[in-house]
Amino acid sequence: MKRSNVGLRCALALLSFLLALAAVPAVAQVSVGGAAATGITLPSVNLGFKTTENPNEVVNAIKIVLVLTVLTLAPAILIMMTSFTRIVIVLSFLRQALGVQQMPPNQVLVGLSIFLTFFIMGPAFKEINDKGIQPYLANRSSQEQALEASLTPLRKFMLAQTRPADLSLFVRLAKINEPKTLADVPTMVLIPSFIISELKTAFQIGFIIFLPFLVIDMLAASVLMAMGMMMLPPVVISLPLKIMLFVLVDGWTLIVGSMVNSFGGGG
Repeated sequence: MKRSNVGLRCALALLSFLLALAAVPAVAQVSVGGAAATGITLPSVNLGFKTTENPNEVVNAIKIVLVLTVLTLAPAILIMMTSFTRIVIVLSFLRQALGVQQMPPNQVLVGLSIFLTFFIMGPAFKEINDKGIQPYLANRSSQEQALEASLTPLRKFMLAQTRPADLSLFVRLAKINEPKTLADVPTMVLIPSFIISELKTAFQIGFIIFLPFLVIDMLAASVLMAMGMMMLPPVVISLPLKIMLFVLVDGWTLIVGSMVNSFGGGG
C-alpha cells in the first residue's frame, strides 16, 4: 500500500511538471503581447547579406572579418612568434629537474609564461599598435600597409633570436635564392627558423639547469649506498635538498632574470 502511494505521488508530481512546461509558451506569448501593447521595442538579430550604397558599411564588415581572423590565429602567433616557447620549455625543464611532477601546476607555468611573454614583448606589441593597428583603424593606411607595419616588430624580434645556421637551413629547404639582407628573408622561412632556434636555446638552458640538481641526486644515491640503505629511494632524500637549495639561492629570480636577459632585457 505504501509503495502504491509513493508511485501515485511521483506520477502526480511528474504531471504537474509537464503542465508547468506546457504553460511556459503561453506566458511568453502574453508577455510579448503586453510589451507590444505598452510600446516597448524588443531587439532582434538578423544575419544575412544586403546591398548598400554606403562604403563605410563594407569597410566595417571587412574590419570585423579581419579582427575575427586575427583572434583565430592569435594563439599560434603568441606561441610560435614570441618568447613564449623558450619560457614555457625552460620552466618545464626546471620542474623536471626539481623532481616535483605537478608543482607548480601546468596552469601556473603557462600563466607565468604568458605574462612574461607580454613583459618581454611589450615594446614590440606597443609598436604594432602604434604603427599598424591604430593608423588602419583611423583609415590612414591600407590593409597591406597595416599588415607590413604589424609584422615588422615581430620580424625584428625573431631575426634577433634566430641562428644563421637555422635560417640557412630553411632557405635551402624552401629552394629560394640566398637573401641579400635579413629584410629579404620571407616570413614563412623566418618563422620555422625562429622556432628551431628557440627550441635549441631552451634545451641548452634546460641542460644547465639540470646539472646542479643532478649532482644532488648522485650525492644522495652515493650516501644511501654507502650506508647500506638500498631499499630507500634516493629521491626521498634528494627532493627536500633540491627544494631547499633552490629556495636558498632564490632560484625563481635567477631563472626568470636569466630568461628575460637572454632576450636582450625585454623587447
